[in-house]
Amino acid sequence: MSVTTVEAPRTRVAEDVRPVESAGAEEILRWGIEYFGDRLAICTAFQASGMVILDMAVRISRNVKVFTIDTGRLPEETHRLISDVRERYGIEIETVMPEAAEVASMVSSHGPNLFYDSVANRRLCCEIRKVRPLNRRLAKLEAWVVGLRRQQSETRETIQKITVDEAHGGILKLAPLADWTREEVWEYIRRHNVPYHELYWQGFSSIGCAPCTRAVQEGEEERAGRWWWEQEAHKECGIHVAPNGAVRRELDVLLADVLRKPS
Repeated sequence: MSVTTVEAPRTRVAEDVRPVESAGAEEILRWGIEYFGDRLAICTAFQASGMVILDMAVRISRNVKVFTIDTGRLPEETHRLISDVRERYGIEIETVMPEAAEVASMVSSHGPNLFYDSVANRRLCCEIRKVRPLNRRLAKLEAWVVGLRRQQSETRETIQKITVDEAHGGILKLAPLADWTREEVWEYIRRHNVPYHELYWQGFSSIGCAPCTRAVQEGEEERAGRWWWEQEAHKECGIHVAPNGAVRRELDVLLADVLRKPS
């Protein structure tokens, strides 16, 4: 089984056609939806920022495409929220799953909780369960929308609202809320009565897979509860900030071994 690849660059929108960096979130989102149509999709894990984008997008068009990555390790509260969102907005939510054979090979080699053993193993789990399924879905699009914000962590401080996503074949990546604060996100949620994740009531500020997320302590950054046992590693799964250096090389070896076994 070969490593997932993405298509060659499919779209290059001229700079003078895109909204400027100072444009508001709704303006950028409306432009993306109207310009790309069904060639654009929102990718969301149904966290607070993602729910703001989803609510804002549905107000623009009820035909907007929405998908989520179900890693197989999501908390039950996430599944309940997905059901609530479907009922509230009356929209279809596509669920993208990892390849069962790849997951089975990884678990067979390293166990179900390999992410606790090393940074490379954790990256491998994210690669199999999140990154590769995402790559397969993005290969069919020309633009995607995410809920990234600069305030979330140091690794996201330079995020732009519109970028060419070279890692995914040159499609456009829209982050309409890049310059929003946490307070602005929650003010929007309260004003529009947007449904949100139950775990926020329990002190969570960033929510991913159940074994890899905990509540944060006072004074910690938003993503401190992700992979909290890692001391020096970037708190990223590889979807938005890819690993490099020694971790990247070790991950490549582990991934090649896992992909060899199913075939």
